[in-house]
Amino acid sequence: MDPMEERARRIVETAVELAEQGGFEAVRLRDVAAHAGVALGTLYRRFRSKEDLLLAALELETQDLRARVLKRPAEGDTPFERVAGFFQQMTRALLRRPNLARALVRALATGEPALAQKVARFHTDVGALIIAALRGEPVGAVALPSEREQQIANVLQQVWFSSLIGWSAGLHGQSAIVDTTRTAARLLLENGAA
Repeated sequence: MDPMEERARRIVETAVELAEQGGFEAVRLRDVAAHAGVALGTLYRRFRSKEDLLLAALELETQDLRARVLKRPAEGDTPFERVAGFFQQMTRALLRRPNLARALVRALATGEPALAQKVARFHTDVGALIIAALRGEPVGAVALPSEREQQIANVLQQVWFSSLIGWSAGLHGQSAIVDTTRTAARLLLENGAA
């Protein structure tokens, strides 16, 4: 997200609070505007929809995750160990507030063409974090990925996201997200080389 002016940040933080309390359905734009102390028109000038607002919240969450990864990179001697650790760290961070996480997953899966760029930015950011874990390099130091690294990052991200959707729908618990992604990483990286 561009550096947000104070009002836009307050709107996003209010949406996060409402989502934490009641999930996706609790983020009603009228309520967000009222709780943030802004006119509904002001909110609509910055955010087109509830999903747009929640994707802005996801961007803040992603920035927080990136800072965590920079502070404490995934550990391990092999690409598999680092990637498995990264997904465990990322899942734990995202799901620490389950109602918000479910709202964010729903916003990511919105399918609104107008929001595709924001969804793509999230996938690009997560892909860069996965590739950094594959290489065992700091996030900011990652050079252009090889085709294989990009493919591995894409597949793992899709497995992780589909597991998040299953968790969000109540099909399985948080540990299944990590276990499924870990299994996919093992199958892709079983020879220990990225």
